[in-house]
Amino acid sequence: MAEPPSEDPTEIAKVAWSNIVHFIRQLSHDLRNHLNAIELQSAYINELEREAELKDEIKRLREMISRLTSTLQSLTKAVSEVKPSLISYRAADLAEDLRKKIDHDFSGESTEITWNIQVGDATLKVDPQLLQEALAELFANAFRHSRGKGHIVVTAKMENGRFIFTVEEPKVRFDETADNWGREPLRKVGQGHYGLGLNRVRAIVEAHGGEMYAQHNPNVSTLTTTLVLPASGNSSKDA
Repeated sequence: MAEPPSEDPTEIAKVAWSNIVHFIRQLSHDLRNHLNAIELQSAYINELEREAELKDEIKRLREMISRLTSTLQSLTKAVSEVKPSLISYRAADLAEDLRKKIDHDFSGESTEITWNIQVGDATLKVDPQLLQEALAELFANAFRHSRGKGHIVVTAKMENGRFIFTVEEPKVRFDETADNWGREPLRKVGQGHYGLGLNRVRAIVEAHGGEMYAQHNPNVSTLTTTLVLPASGNSSKDA
């Protein structure tokens, strides 16, 4: 009788992404419950304590708990299903709102961005909050990973009934595959970052009926990320 094939102990079982998402959400939920209990207990202790120095330490402890809770909430959000609430929104307003958000969120780096907005009076059907989240993540990613010297060039335009948004960033080293851009969650994990940002961007764009792709040009050391969304109203200035 033939022996059954022996299992390779080094082989790692493949787990469905839906199961990973469920695990992350459940773990985050459970940990937040524990943190909420700790926060309530520390608040109670703070009410009982009279010594100023110890009260300051309790305050710092509560701030640490709050930051960790926020991290878990962000993690849950990053793997949640995208369900946009679409409204009519002028492309020019979207670009202006995004610019204000970037100036606020990246005040130290926003001066290194060159904006080229040419969208006329076109209208989009979008969830503005979700789309701004996706676009802002492109900037966070550009500032965070292997950025070269030079400005980030942002272009927004209308072309053949589509809204084209590109972020061209100086990128000397690019050790990923452009074809898989935003398709490999958890690929790069580091302190405070879990490799979910670009995957979330792609999910938001595709939930809007759009596309996302990237192209690295080693000759000029740039990485260009492009988002394409359908327009619900064309401008007379469209190309």
